[in-house]
Amino acid sequence: MYKSPLLHLSTLALLVGAAAQAGAYELYADENTHLNANLEAVFGVFHSEENYAMSGRLEEGSSSWREGYLKYGLSGDQGLGGAGTAYGAFALLSSGSWGDGDAAGFSDGSERTTKIEDAYLGWRSGTLIEALGEDGIDLSFGRQMITVGDGFLIQGDALNFGKGLADGEFNRGGAYYLAARKSFDQTAVLRLGGKQGWRSDLMWLKSDNRAQAKTEMAVATLEHVADAGTVGLTYIDTTDVDEEFASPVQLERDGMKTYSLRATGNAGVENLFLSGEYANQEKPHTNTEDAWYLEAGWTFADVAWTPNVSYRYSRFSEGYDPLFYGLSRGYGTWFQGEVAGNYAGPFNSNSRIQKVEFKVSPLENLNIGLLGFNFDTVDRNLGNTDGHEIDLYAEWAINDHLIVMPLVGLYQPDKSAEQGGTQLGNNDRNLYSQLVFVTVF
Repeated sequence: MYKSPLLHLSTLALLVGAAAQAGAYELYADENTHLNANLEAVFGVFHSEENYAMSGRLEEGSSSWREGYLKYGLSGDQGLGGAGTAYGAFALLSSGSWGDGDAAGFSDGSERTTKIEDAYLGWRSGTLIEALGEDGIDLSFGRQMITVGDGFLIQGDALNFGKGLADGEFNRGGAYYLAARKSFDQTAVLRLGGKQGWRSDLMWLKSDNRAQAKTEMAVATLEHVADAGTVGLTYIDTTDVDEEFASPVQLERDGMKTYSLRATGNAGVENLFLSGEYANQEKPHTNTEDAWYLEAGWTFADVAWTPNVSYRYSRFSEGYDPLFYGLSRGYGTWFQGEVAGNYAGPFNSNSRIQKVEFKVSPLENLNIGLLGFNFDTVDRNLGNTDGHEIDLYAEWAINDHLIVMPLVGLYQPDKSAEQGGTQLGNNDRNLYSQLVFVTVF
């Protein structure tokens, strides 16, 4: 079975999350009780001048397709009279893909389904235990989205393959690029500590995603949070996979242990952004693998349109397993290149990647950004994903309920699929375009 690329969340995940919180419709509220109706609708139109060999079913040519999903449900909380707060949510999600399916062939355009997306209950301690700070204990169970750090290792269970692989064995109902489904199927999460100082998470996560081999994990984090930044340790013990659906790399997850050290913040310097993480994987039957990145950015706060520039270098060893990575800070984290990160590869393994970004805000509700990527394969005997990509995008919040995000990309691979790369039939420059609409109420 082939080595799968993982999920794509896109910048819309951030925008939808913020807008959905602000736009939830209040059904009932008093001093101790809140009940909200939540609705988000996302639709995208996509076109790629070139196709890619990842699924093994496409031929040289172009692909045009559409994706969408509708998530709808209830969320609320209930004060417990000085004993903290109970909270929970339930949501259904309907998704689909139309047209040719995506440019890598993971979907074929015929996917449609409706399933439960969120179903969880939790309890926060409030001021019950003062030594741990406000809500110093947060305990939750059920089907929910989970993030660790900035998504370098875990950012939900959002790999959304369609019917394009293995006669539909991995189909989750469409919306591959939009990553409609993001919640882990089963979770038990204990969060300790407040919003500042020392804090920790203890988690058990189980995926029902066949494309992730239904991986089961125990996760522990220890962080120190301060105004200047956050430093954290993460430990992940992947305790089980479903061998029926596992790729060769995923088979190594059973018993694999991942350790990481990460830091992010401004080091006390206004307008500076620094971030980095190092992850080491101990696999039970093969070599130890690792991945790391360093990133720096600067915002020119006193200049018109407040331009921001940043640079990042990341390296992923030949057999590194990227686990459940995803987006947390905008385009390029951790899907590096809209073409490369979703269809052509690399997929955060066997690669050295440089990323530069320039971003401006000409209006309060409009961001415009330019991303550049350079991809350099570590071991070309395993395939060659060398190339370059430039992506120009905009994020336009028209009002409280509608966000529009156009993007145009140029991707230039060094090699065609016939030469060891992934682009079918040639290594010409690929003109890629997409337009995504997000509506929240």
